[in-house]
Amino acid sequence: SWKKGRGILGPLGPLLGRWAAVGAAMPDGSVGDCARDFTAFGAGFVRLDAAWDMGARGVYRELALFGKSDEGALAVWSFTIDGKRSTGIIADASDVHPDAVAFVAEMPAGTARSIYWPDEDGAEGFRFAVESKVKKGWNRFLDHRYRPA
Repeated sequence: SWKKGRGILGPLGPLLGRWAAVGAAMPDGSVGDCARDFTAFGAGFVRLDAAWDMGARGVYRELALFGKSDEGALAVWSFTIDGKRSTGIIADASDVHPDAVAFVAEMPAGTARSIYWPDEDGAEGFRFAVESKVKKGWNRFLDHRYRPA
């Protein structure tokens, strides 16, 4: 069930655990599998280990920590295997789903939003999308369905 917990990390409660998206579309149009593992990292952080199996192109990895920013808001610090990094802050994504958890980050290519929300097809799991900011709002370029691994 999609039940958020208490405290600064409460919104991440539904995401804790190991998840997999099988046959998921990648940003380049290819298809692959993605695993996301959300675990507590001490009392003040949640750690995300993500692995994107892109077939012959190899595995793309991300390590992210979610926790309280210096300003007191829930934030994410993300690092990828290709040397990229970003910092995001919790943001409203009620335009996607009333229970969505989203983070907005300024990236070298522009503003991006990552969104997690409950999958409403009756199965246990969640949806995950990444969008870029455009003049008319948000442009979705990644949309995955995750199930327990």
